[in-house]
Parts: sequence; C-alpha cells; structure tokens
Amino acid sequence: MTKTTEAWAALDDRGVVPALSGLIDGTGMWRPGALGAIERTGRFLTGTWDPPGPEGEDGPGIAGEGSWVRFIGRIGAVALRAAAPSTRPERRERLLALLEMWAESPFADPGARLRTGIAVTERLAVRDERGAAVSVGWSGQGRRKFVDLRTGDAEPPGLGEIEEVAEVPRGWGSAEQLRRLVALVRERGPVPWDREAVSLLRERTGLGRPAASLALAGMLERMYVPFLDDQERATLRLKVAEAEDGSSELARLRAAGRLELVADALPDDPAELWEPGGMRGVAERLAEAWRARYGARTVVPERTFDAVVELGLLRVSAAEFCAAFTGPAAEAGLSAPLDTWIKNSDYGPLLTDAQWDIMRFEERLHSVVPNLGWVYAALPAGDPVREGAPGLVRLLLERLDHPGLLLRAGHPAAGLGRTAADLHDRFGFRPYAGPERLDVASIDDGLTVVTDGAVDRRGYQGPPRLYFRPAFYGDDERSRTLAAVTSGFHREDLPIVEWLRGPACARIVERIESASLPAGAYESNPAASAPEVVARVAGTLGIDEDAAALYLQLLAVPAPTDRNVRTWNGWKAPQHQKAAGVLVERGLVTEDTRPRAGRKVFLPGEWVHAKKPYQPMEAWKAELIGLRRSYNGRLENPLPLPTRTLPELFAHAWALVEKGEGPA
Repeated sequence: MTKTTEAWAALDDRGVVPALSGLIDGTGMWRPGALGAIERTGRFLTGTWDPPGPEGEDGPGIAGEGSWVRFIGRIGAVALRAAAPSTRPERRERLLALLEMWAESPFADPGARLRTGIAVTERLAVRDERGAAVSVGWSGQGRRKFVDLRTGDAEPPGLGEIEEVAEVPRGWGSAEQLRRLVALVRERGPVPWDREAVSLLRERTGLGRPAASLALAGMLERMYVPFLDDQERATLRLKVAEAEDGSSELARLRAAGRLELVADALPDDPAELWEPGGMRGVAERLAEAWRARYGARTVVPERTFDAVVELGLLRVSAAEFCAAFTGPAAEAGLSAPLDTWIKNSDYGPLLTDAQWDIMRFEERLHSVVPNLGWVYAALPAGDPVREGAPGLVRLLLERLDHPGLLLRAGHPAAGLGRTAADLHDRFGFRPYAGPERLDVASIDDGLTVVTDGAVDRRGYQGPPRLYFRPAFYGDDERSRTLAAVTSGFHREDLPIVEWLRGPACARIVERIESASLPAGAYESNPAASAPEVVARVAGTLGIDEDAAALYLQLLAVPAPTDRNVRTWNGWKAPQHQKAAGVLVERGLVTEDTRPRAGRKVFLPGEWVHAKKPYQPMEAWKAELIGLRRSYNGRLENPLPLPTRTLPELFAHAWALVEKGEGPA
C-alpha cells in the first residue's frame, strides 16, 4: 500500500456517505472501506493490483451498491461539491480524497475503453490479456452491476451473460483537471459564494432561489444528513424554511439526474472558479443542462416566492406551487387527462395510474386549491401567479370532467356500516371491474366505488373506502347519496371538487379576470377592492377612509398583521399608526400584545389562540369566515375555502356591524 493510499484509507469511514449524499443510491449499503474498494477496482482493471484467491475471483471489494460507477465521466458533480464554500470541512476532505484517488485511476483517463452494465453472475472479478471486468454491486436475483475495461481489440472477458451494457460518457474530469482543482481548493480554500450566480440560474430556469443555491453548492438535498447547519445556511444566505423548500424542490431528481445536470458545469480550467464571475459560468452551464432536460418555468417575483415559502406547504415546494399557476399545462398530473383505477396492494386497495401522476395531481388539489384564495387575496394585481389562477381553475375543471378519473371520497360517516355489504342498499350490488380483480369486496354504481378496508396483522378490518368519478358528480340522486354518506370530516377530494365547481370559485376567477384592480393593488385592501363599502363605513362612523379601510380589514381578513396591512395598503408606519389610533379612540378596537398576532389592535371580544401553522384570531372573525374550532377550543384547522369574494366579505362584515351583530 502506498503512502497516498494510506491517507485515503484513513479518511475512508462513514463520513463518505453523507459527503456524497444525493449523488449515490443505497446509502445504507455503504460501509467503511468504500474509497479503498473503488481504488482497488481501478487498479485491478489496469492490472496493477492482484487480489487474493485463485484467478483473482475474490475481487477488489464492493463499494456501496455500485452507483459510484456513474461518476465515470460525471465526476464534475463531486468536484463542484468539493469546491463549494457551503461544504463542511470534514465532508470536503473526503470529497477531495475521492478526487485525488480518482485522478490516479483509469476512470479519469479519457482514452480508457470502459463500459458499465448488468450481468447475470455471482463472480466478483475476471482478468486476462483482453482486459478485465469487476462486479461493483451486491447480487440481486443473480444479477450484478459491473464495470469492464478493454485493453485489446477483442471484447473484454465477461463475468457472465450481459443483460445491459453501455459505454461510459466522456465529460469534465481528466486527471489533470482533478489534480488542479484539488490543489486550488487546498491552496486558496473553497470557491467564494456568488449571489449573482444564484440569480442568474434562477432567471434562466425558473428555479426558486433556495433550490438554485443548493444546485450551485453541488446539488445538496435533504438526505445530506445532518442537513445544512447554521454556518452552511449562512454561507448560502438561506433561512431554515428556505433550505427545506429548496431541498423539496430538488427532491424530484434522482441521483443519476443530479449527476447529469452538474457533470459538465465546471470550467475547463478550474482556476476560473476563483476569478470574478467564475461561478456565473457554472450557473450558465447548469442552466443550459436544466433547460435541455426539464425546460424553464416562469420566473416569479422574489416577494411572491418568499411569501409562498412562508405558507409552509407540505406537499409541494414553493416553485412547484407557483408553476401550477404560471404554467399548469406543463406540470406532471395536470398536463393530460388522467386515467386512474384501484389495484391490490399489501395495505389494501390502492388508487393508481400508469405513471403515478395521481400523486402529483392530488398534491396540486390539496396544496394549491386550498391556497387559491390566498393567491387571490394576498398577491397584487398583475402578479404572474395571481393572473394564472383562472387558467389553472379551468384546467382543473377540464381534468375533473375526464370520465376515466377516479378520486378519493374518504370513509362512510360513522354508523353507516363497517363493510361494503352494509352499503348495498345505497350503492347497489354491482362489483368494481378494474384492470385487475380486487382481493376485497366492492361495489360500483357508476359514480361511487366502495371497497372493503384492509385487514391488519391483528385481524382488524378497517372501514370501507369510498372513491368517486368527478365527471359524473353533480345534481342527481347518485351524487346526493354519496354526499350524504360522506357527510362530516375526512371527505378527502370531494370538498375540493365541490368548491372548484361552485359559485365562490367562479366569482373569484371573475374578479381576477375583470382587471378591476390597477396593477400592484391588492384585493385585501378594501379601499381598492370595495371603495363603496369603505365610504359607507367612514360616513356612518364619522372616521376617515384610512381608518375605515383598516377597520374592515380587522373585521374580515384572517391575518391583518402590521406587515400585511402596510403591504396591501401601501402605507408607511406613521399612516398605519394614525389609522389605528382613530379606531382605538372611537372604541372600535383595543390595543394589546398577543402571541403570533403580528399586530397591536384587535376587535373586542374573545381571542382564540392557535399554534403554528394555524392562525389565531378573534372568535367573531373565525365564525364569520367559517373556521371551525378544535375540540379544545383552539384554532387547529386550516382556513376554509372562501365562500365569498373579498368585496362581498367586506360588505357582509359591515352589514353585520350595522345590524348590531358585530364584535362586542
């Protein structure tokens, strides 16, 4: 063993896995000794290392599950992460060690005739005058990943029957480039972070700023465990929520896709990275690779993106949320009519489709639609996300009208039955006939499908599951039966379908399309969206219109925080404080400090507390907008889908006050 090899071995511990996380698969299969196994594989292929055992069949060892062979021709992805300033020192050392070792291997030789693939074999290695082949992954059903090297004109020796094989790509990462980059990092330290490069990547692709930052740092992702610490986030200029959102946006990419994107992003001469604007060249090349594979999304204003991040969406990233509005026809799950059906699974009946696009479709239903009212109310006229809402709604309605779409309708209300047989009197006796015969009893009346619940290991059978075809859901007896059976909580997709087809959604779409607001104005500002109501309030109460507008916002808007009000109304602090002072002086509101309120004036009456992510507010207002309290009296439910446009809600709230039914 050489002195250099000893140095690599000293670094070769479990720290290699998190250092490479997101660029390799099967991280749980990686063990200490990975770098040494990769090095010995290269040396065996070139004939400079002989393993123990007859004919070399013991092999050089297995590194992980073999996904490291994808680094051949794509090692630039590892190099970018090694040079990035956000990479923590202990991980950087392991990445640099890998690059140093790689530079001495045939994997960095553009002239080496290498191939990778899958062979039916249990052999570990073979070598003769024609070349060599090495198993690089654990056996799965008698198959192994392999890499081979041809040294003559004939085919190299084989480990067994080859099922898949491909020449390796040739990209950035010659031995000279790798040695130079490693030397520069050790001499100058990591590459300086460049926010302009992040902006450039964002503008060229439509990626969110956090995702663009993580991409330029070497495609970091959530399994980079532990994820970004305080110092790493500070380097990338990311808050905790932003870092989580960025990793969520990139989570759709698999390790192979990450490698492909950044493999050739580095300059031919690594020294350019330390020059002014060096990282901008990386951003340009990465953007070109991204657009070639995924196209480009509409770039939304930074303030809009940041506001969406603050929503704390669980199912989609902020960029995916915005893209659903700005380019819905290009989004997975929305781009084409969706045929779904019910199949068997180990956990009972499962809703599926040919491409698993139903997951994407339901992500949009349950993340985008419930926040469509927020888009309408909290984003200014002219914002591309807000302006895209009518198009999104029309596309969703079109998809819901597709006869082949089957969605979830939850469970029957309590007391209506524990099996599908208990519901025969409501839905008939015809069983569901899908692509495969179900293992459980079922009913299908053309609109509703009922299946028995799964039986768990203790023998307990879950309640029946209900599904429905939204294309046939409307104003008929079958639909009324389904609505009655599912009354109560946990109706899953039904309420969203009903709201999208309902009058409130139609009127919100009409408000957006009517262009009744000037560009930059907010619907949440009653002076802009309901000036006649503001005038009535001002005249009746004998106050100025600023105070009247603020009073309406306190009455009707769920979160009239100081920051929100000043944004919506275009006010500076003194103007806001003056309007609030008028309301306090007239006894219409009280001054106070309350947790998570974000404001100092409140309507009289009971205050209802809530923990994140829910919004605390006055009890009168919660009742006005239809927000249910939890069993403990707190607000622990998401905001309901709006039943009125904001001008209608402002008018309704003021009408209640005029009738003596206001907050008190």
